[in-house]
Amino acid sequence: MIRRFFRFLLLKPVMWMAGRFSSSPQKDKVLAALSELYKSIVSNPGKKGPLITFKPEEQPVIIFSDHHKGCRDGSDDFGTAEKNYLAALEYYNEKGFYYVNLGDSEELWENTLLGVIKHNKDNFEKEKQFVTRKAYCKLYGNHDLFWDNDPLSAVYLKSLFGEAIKIYSGVVFRIDLPQTYLDIFCTHGHQGDAQSDGNAFSKWFVSYIWGPLQSFLRINPNTPATNDENKTLHNFYMYEWSAAQQNIVLVTGHTHQPVFNSLTHLERLYLKLEEAHEKQDEAAIEKITAEVPRRRREYDFVNQSFRNMKPAYFNTGCCCFEDGTITGIEIADGFIRLVKWHYVNGVASRAIAEETSLKELADSIIHFNKKETVKADTPV
Repeated sequence: MIRRFFRFLLLKPVMWMAGRFSSSPQKDKVLAALSELYKSIVSNPGKKGPLITFKPEEQPVIIFSDHHKGCRDGSDDFGTAEKNYLAALEYYNEKGFYYVNLGDSEELWENTLLGVIKHNKDNFEKEKQFVTRKAYCKLYGNHDLFWDNDPLSAVYLKSLFGEAIKIYSGVVFRIDLPQTYLDIFCTHGHQGDAQSDGNAFSKWFVSYIWGPLQSFLRINPNTPATNDENKTLHNFYMYEWSAAQQNIVLVTGHTHQPVFNSLTHLERLYLKLEEAHEKQDEAAIEKITAEVPRRRREYDFVNQSFRNMKPAYFNTGCCCFEDGTITGIEIADGFIRLVKWHYVNGVASRAIAEETSLKELADSIIHFNKKETVKADTPV
C-alpha cells in the first residue's frame, strides 16, 4: 500500500526528472565525436576498435545493445528479458554468428559489478561461448564506462570469459560489394551527449536519486515513450552524421528506440499507409490505421522528411523492454535485419521486423548520394 501510494504520488515527477537529466545531446559534439571515432578505426585499426573485412553470406553478425543487466531487484530492467536473451544467444551461437555487444550491457550506475556478476552468471556463460570462438566484440556505453576506465576491468573480464579481451569504442565491418564497398560503423551512440558521456552529475543522479526511486517505485523507463524529446534529438543527430557520409551505415544503441533504414516503426507505418491508399487496399488500410494509435502512444514523433530519408542509420533498440522483448540488428545471408525476440505463449521466439538486402541498401545510398550531388550542382 505504501509503495502504491508513493508510486501514484511520485511517478510523474520522477519520470520528468529522468527525462530532464538523463540525456542532453549537443549536435556539434555528436558529429565531431562520430567522425573522430570512425577515422581512428579505419586509419589505425585496433586502438579504438577493429576494422573487419567480412562476407555476410559466410560470417553472420548479430548486434545487441542496452541490456542494463542488474541485480534482479526492483530497478533491474533486464530481468524480464533474460529468457529471451539466453534463447537468442543459444540460437546465434549454434548458427556461428559473430556477436557485437554494443554497450550498456551492464547497469553499473545503479549496481556494483560484483552484484551484477552474481545475478547474471548464465548470461556471461552464454557470452563466453562467443569469446571462445573468437566471435565476440564488446563495446562500452555510458552506463558501463567501468570497462573502459577502471584499471581492474581487464582482471574482471578475464575472470568472466576465461581469457583477456579488449574493450572498444566502436567497430567497422567493411563489406565488399560489386563496384563498391559498404562500411557498417557500430558504436554505442552516447558520444557527444552532455549528460551521459561520462558526465559526473548524471552518474550521481542515477546512483543516488533515480536508481533508489526506480527500485522502490518499480518503474521501468525503457519504453520508446520515455525521454522522447532528447532521444529523438539524439537519433536525429546520428542520422544527420550518417546521411552526410558516402559509403557508411551507422548502427548505434543508447536511445532504446529501434530504427531501420533511418525510419522508426511509426514512420514506416505512415509510408505503408500511403502505399495502401495508392493501391486502394482497404484491408491493409484498416489494419495499419488500427496500429498507428498504439505506435503513437509509444513514440509520437515523425520526421518531416521521412518520405526521403537516406537509409544510412540503424538503431538496435534495446534488450530491456518492459514486456521482456529484446531487439537487435542482424547482418546475414546478404541482408540486414531488425529482429525481435519476444514471448509467444511464454516461449522465446524470433521474429523479423524489417529487412533489406545489403545490395539494395548500398544501391539506395549511392542513388541518394547522386541525387544530393545533382541538387548541389543545380544553379539556384
